[in-house]
Amino acid sequence: MSRDDPGTLTDFCRKYDLDLTFLSDPDHSVHEAYGAWGERPGRGPGVIRSTVLIGTDGKVERAWYGVKADEHADEVLKAL
Repeated sequence: MSRDDPGTLTDFCRKYDLDLTFLSDPDHSVHEAYGAWGERPGRGPGVIRSTVLIGTDGKVERAWYGVKADEHADEVLKAL
């Protein structure tokens, strides 16, 4: 999920040869619904880098907030 528009996300995937589908949320309504939009210390309101693990039943199984991309993948893989 990104605040970027669909065209920007498509360009990003092409640039990095990613076979992914990103969802665009320019008005941040979905970010807000999942708790991934809010006040960031010293930076004001914006996207709170987050991971939300959604089960096959469509329910949130686990959520991590304020994550750092380079330290987070192993933790998510363990949860899967």
